[in-house]
Amino acid sequence: MDKLIVEGGHKLRGTLNISGSKNASLPILAAALLTDEPVRISRVPDVSDTNYMLQILSQLGASVERSSGTVRIESPDGISSSASYDQVRKMRASICLLGPMMARMHRCTLPLPGGCVIGDRPVDLHVRAIQALGARVRVKGGNLLIDAPNGLIGTTVDMRGDSGPTVLGTDNLMMAAVLAKGTTVIESAAREPEVVDLADFLNKMGARIEGAGSRTITVHGVDKLHGCEHTVIPDRIEAGTFMVAAAMCSEEGLTLNRICRKHLKAIADLLVECGHSVEFNEEGDSVVVKPGAHPRSGKILTNPYPGYPTDMQAQMTALFAITPGISVVRDTIFPQRFMHCSELKRMGANIKVDNGTAIITGVEGLSAAPVMASDLRASAALVLAALAAEGTTEIHRLYHIDRGYEMLDEKLLSLGARVRRVLDTEAPDFES
Repeated sequence: MDKLIVEGGHKLRGTLNISGSKNASLPILAAALLTDEPVRISRVPDVSDTNYMLQILSQLGASVERSSGTVRIESPDGISSSASYDQVRKMRASICLLGPMMARMHRCTLPLPGGCVIGDRPVDLHVRAIQALGARVRVKGGNLLIDAPNGLIGTTVDMRGDSGPTVLGTDNLMMAAVLAKGTTVIESAAREPEVVDLADFLNKMGARIEGAGSRTITVHGVDKLHGCEHTVIPDRIEAGTFMVAAAMCSEEGLTLNRICRKHLKAIADLLVECGHSVEFNEEGDSVVVKPGAHPRSGKILTNPYPGYPTDMQAQMTALFAITPGISVVRDTIFPQRFMHCSELKRMGANIKVDNGTAIITGVEGLSAAPVMASDLRASAALVLAALAAEGTTEIHRLYHIDRGYEMLDEKLLSLGARVRRVLDTEAPDFES
């Protein structure tokens, strides 16, 4: 187990290329199971979540080759319909295997997934969706046992959950429906860019999907899909994280390339409202972010896309911690997603959390302290706070950040930060 040692107070400067989207890559990699022909996917980030997914595909019998961010997958006839618990338990997003396995084989055994701890993330919407297409579902021994002896049949399915549309649920239903008989209409579909990227990939394979990016997606089932080549969209959360880093920890600003302007609108708008400078180029694939001379407090209400993303509230909380005034963050998607706040308070932040809302009173500065990551985005918030803090901070349980940020320490070093990854032989137990 590694930890990250961050020497705070060194200003960031320079230019950075943003990696491909982790959240788009995972269902796209799973969708490779939908054809027996090879697919080639570029800009797949080298993070532990994508590595776990590729291990699962290999365990199922797919041929997987990876080189310099490009993955080639071929899933011949005879691949297994049963996934291994040892792999699936490591990653919540492994649930997105359900759709392609059911579409191709009409049966699957899938252990209930694990993943990060940021509140209840039930799979009931995934189960309800596959049942609507005619599948039978049982739970036995911690496994989902699903089959559809007569194949999957298109229908209309509403994917709205208690906290809004589900992204992976929409992904799963799209993948299941592409080879179903007839037409499937997905109501209350997630509109996230990652859903659109998956639909684009499936259409390149020969699927007939309309309406991705809107609340209603229509999938016309086809008999067979074929191989294709695809480039994954930029990671909007990684881009947003470095945009916040520029506002917190730079003087001249940072330039971020390989981004998509329209995916970053909510993040950029909030930074501008808080007094910082955000300038995109004409093509919308590069942005320069500079800290404002007179930063202001702000308010966040997380919502499904195109609203402010829940995956960016922890990072902005770190910025609000050193921003004058009182800022308010309310997470409507995961109301329990505030475990980073107690760690930020160890560094001197003034934060009160109650009933899914954090109230942050800005302080003049943070000070170094040993802190512990609790989930992926909380880890990013702690890194940002450590970069801005006085002194040297140790961030334990670094494996959380390795799930979704490609070579974060190397990227920070390229921008002038002083960070190093070391073996964590004596991780503190803050919970005792």
